[in-house]
Amino acid sequence: MAAGPARAGALGSDVVKALVLSGGAGTRLRPLTHTSAKQLIPVANRPVLFYALDAVAAAGIVETAIVVGDTEQEIRAAVGDGSEFGLKVSYLRQEAPLGLAHAVRIARDFLADDPFVMYLGDNVLAGGITALVEEFAGAHAAGDADAMILLTRVPDPRQFGVAVLDGDGRVVGLEEKPAHPQSDLALAGVYLFGPAVHDAVAAISPSARGELEITDALQRLLDDGRTVRSHVVAGYWKDTGRVEDLLDANRTMLDLQRAQVRGAVDDASQLTGAVVVDAGAVVRGSRLVGPLVVGAGTTVVGCELGPYASVGEGCELQDTAVADTIVLAGTRVRGGRLRGSLLGREVRVELPAGDPQYRLVLGDHSSVGCHDAVDRDADG
Repeated sequence: MAAGPARAGALGSDVVKALVLSGGAGTRLRPLTHTSAKQLIPVANRPVLFYALDAVAAAGIVETAIVVGDTEQEIRAAVGDGSEFGLKVSYLRQEAPLGLAHAVRIARDFLADDPFVMYLGDNVLAGGITALVEEFAGAHAAGDADAMILLTRVPDPRQFGVAVLDGDGRVVGLEEKPAHPQSDLALAGVYLFGPAVHDAVAAISPSARGELEITDALQRLLDDGRTVRSHVVAGYWKDTGRVEDLLDANRTMLDLQRAQVRGAVDDASQLTGAVVVDAGAVVRGSRLVGPLVVGAGTTVVGCELGPYASVGEGCELQDTAVADTIVLAGTRVRGGRLRGSLLGREVRVELPAGDPQYRLVLGDHSSVGCHDAVDRDADG
């Protein structure tokens, strides 16, 4: 295969390929992931996967392979050939969720002997990976790094792969979901590898849960005398595997936006803070408090929205209050007060006016309340 892409990685580094994992089933996000890829659930009205692709492109990497599973067609439809991101994207099918190291194994031909970054497509990392890529590239070129892992401090390391470091930040040991962790440094969703990882992946066996664990491959590198460096996250990182994690990421990414009104807002409405109203959206007689985003083609009438609400494209909201909530495209809500909620695509909700405040997690095409009345009113 070709030796590399048309342009090099960050600052001319030799990290010229990316492996983005987007094959997980998202069982902790049921019922939404019964009908949608978890990596395409939006935060701040942008699919989580797109943040990973943005970060890869910003680091100067072009050649990218996305590892897909049962939601392959949905991922392909959303990303295409990658040109929208400045990437050249190919797809690798993982027939079953057999582990992160298995993803490296099936990507062997694509990766060849090039250093690469592996990015979990359901992770959000504010600030991108450019500095990380540059740091690894320099260490790898100097023969001082065969791998680098991104780490973050967590309150309960028992739920993660955990790294133990020496005084120079080199990794000296790894544990997968240890009962008695030796550190609070968990592996985040970004890894950088030189070609030595392929021998390590080939040498390991499936774990007790039937997966080829990336922690086992990293430990094999250490056992073989290879150098694994670390980079501790200074800013925001989140694995968006649960509803509360998605809402947390939504708040963080909304905090980064600036006010911008491209849609139609009448004089009876009040906008405060970083409110984004996309083109084609209509806001009438409503109070919008940022950070908040209202998607293209959405209609908002007599509502109180925000802070920290993301409303997708083509929605209809009337006489409702929505805060700290993600609403996906095509959903209609009338009445009630929603907070800490996640509403899928084409959802229909009608709730009593005023208190109490509701928290709803609804999959695509769900209905709550008198949805027939919502449909009648929406159709005129």
